[in-house]
Amino acid sequence: MRRDKLHQLLKSTFGHQSFRFDQLEIIESILDGKDTLAIMPTGGGKSVCYQIPALYSTGITLVVSPLISLMNDQVTNLAENGVSACFLNSLQDMRQRQEAEDDITSGRVKLVYVSPEGLISGYLGEFLQNIDISLIAIDEAHCVSQWGHEFRRDYSRLGELKELFPNTPFLGLTATADSKTRSDIATQLRMLNPNIYISSFDRPNIKYRIYERADATKQLDDFIKAEHPDDNGIVYCLSRNKVETTAAQLCELGHKAVPYHAGLPRQDRLDAQNAFNKSENIIIVATIAFGMGIDKPNVRFVAHLDLPKSIESYYQETGRAGRDGLASNAWMLYGLQDVIKLSRMLETTNASEAYKRVARHKLNSMLSLCETTQCRRYFLLNYFEEQSNEQCCNCDTCLEPADSWDATVDAQKILSTIYKTGQIFGAGHIVDVLRGSKNAKVIERKHDQLSVYALGKDKSKNHWNIVLRQLLNMGTIKITNWDYGNLALTEKSRGLLRNEATFLMRKFSEPTRRVGKSKVKSISASHGRDSLFESLKDLRFQLAQEKQVPAFVIFSDKSLHDMCHLLPRNKSEFLTVNGVGESKCENYAKDFLAVIESNATSSDDQATSAGAATTTQV
Repeated sequence: MRRDKLHQLLKSTFGHQSFRFDQLEIIESILDGKDTLAIMPTGGGKSVCYQIPALYSTGITLVVSPLISLMNDQVTNLAENGVSACFLNSLQDMRQRQEAEDDITSGRVKLVYVSPEGLISGYLGEFLQNIDISLIAIDEAHCVSQWGHEFRRDYSRLGELKELFPNTPFLGLTATADSKTRSDIATQLRMLNPNIYISSFDRPNIKYRIYERADATKQLDDFIKAEHPDDNGIVYCLSRNKVETTAAQLCELGHKAVPYHAGLPRQDRLDAQNAFNKSENIIIVATIAFGMGIDKPNVRFVAHLDLPKSIESYYQETGRAGRDGLASNAWMLYGLQDVIKLSRMLETTNASEAYKRVARHKLNSMLSLCETTQCRRYFLLNYFEEQSNEQCCNCDTCLEPADSWDATVDAQKILSTIYKTGQIFGAGHIVDVLRGSKNAKVIERKHDQLSVYALGKDKSKNHWNIVLRQLLNMGTIKITNWDYGNLALTEKSRGLLRNEATFLMRKFSEPTRRVGKSKVKSISASHGRDSLFESLKDLRFQLAQEKQVPAFVIFSDKSLHDMCHLLPRNKSEFLTVNGVGESKCENYAKDFLAVIESNATSSDDQATSAGAATTTQV
């Protein structure tokens, strides 16, 4: 039976005992020749959905991958599992490209990775028309959609491939797509009555936490030192300058950090990416230019120092933590300036007004996630139209429930100040007037003579910024000038000013600095005392250095933990370890079994010595 063969391929090649989520159904849909759209969480095993059909079918599977720099890692990873694959991209010289083309035409490879830009080029399209293409898989398919959170022009042209390969099934893969985006992906790719599979968006191993930004560097340093002192992590910033500054500050504070953004020289970007892939206990500080397609499974935290522009972006980026299924953190700081910057960036683009309306809605939804008193996970899953429990017990609002308070009077003070100053000033000036500032701008405009002047001098600037932001988020005020962030009243303001409505707000409290070790230990720290795990990590690192590949390509942390639990004694038992297929068993069983046996002998000797010492003492 077909299913038996598919399960056998999964186990013998990749070392997995069973399919996850909707993997099997997606694979069978493809093998039945149906166009298919698969929405699966990051780390949910999307690549298996095209790799298994590639091994099962007689033709070649074409994989459209978003980043050229990641293709080599993907091909290397497959090679470690005994699967022949290659890539075609602009970084290859003539000889390398000819070798790859020879491998393709001779049938020596099963999977070919290409970029969307390369695939759309006339030459490559003509070359591939003479090849038996059994499947075209489009990774990060949200880039296809005009509503997608990472709109990319060449992705939107991939539908043209239907004319070249009318009888080849298409597979679109992404971790984030609401119903509108799913529909648009299918349309843009010209899919014919596609089967759509939506796995759960839930990542229960990720703890979500969102805080007000006060002193970002200090808050980030406290978080890392308390919970992830020896872990891999990603820190996202909105601007290139902030990326470089933050990376430098983290290094000064004793962390191993490297910057990454599109403005850096190509070699610097490659060096940073290689350091992240091949090193341990490293933090990469980046713009969203980094991360798409990242396979590193043991990223223990993703931190945002600025507000993402949509929940799709936030979900995609936080999903890079804990791909191995172990406990991880999604930690974020945000402030009012984020809203103004993102809004200004949107309004100054050449995008259509329809696109801008959708983008504004997405930004408002992201703000709502920050301001909600609901469970963060419940809010996220509800956004993606998935039902869940109202409490997950693994986010800040569940673990430390937020209090609400009646902020109607403070809201009225802000609304009155915006109105009396002419509805033409930004948040900074409004707060200055409220707090009784004597700066030149306030005095020159005679705003110190207004009845609202100094009405809020008893409260901090941070307090008024929080109230302002929530008023903005709730649509009670709006930004009318994106260049200067000028604020004005909306129809919702009327009810508040007339005492016909109340304004309840989440109580915010800045996270306090933890003293001593965190009660919640990092995953790597919790296993740090396990001598076998550390010995296996050392061996893995040594082999990775010899092969010049990332350590996780040899084995993931999850596989090493499984070895510690199962303590295999021979090749047959080694094959029962998660992630050990026939190729890896043949290549690595001898070395890893030797370490496991040596550790067991050492433990027995220590136990014997301890017993003897006890007997002597008695």
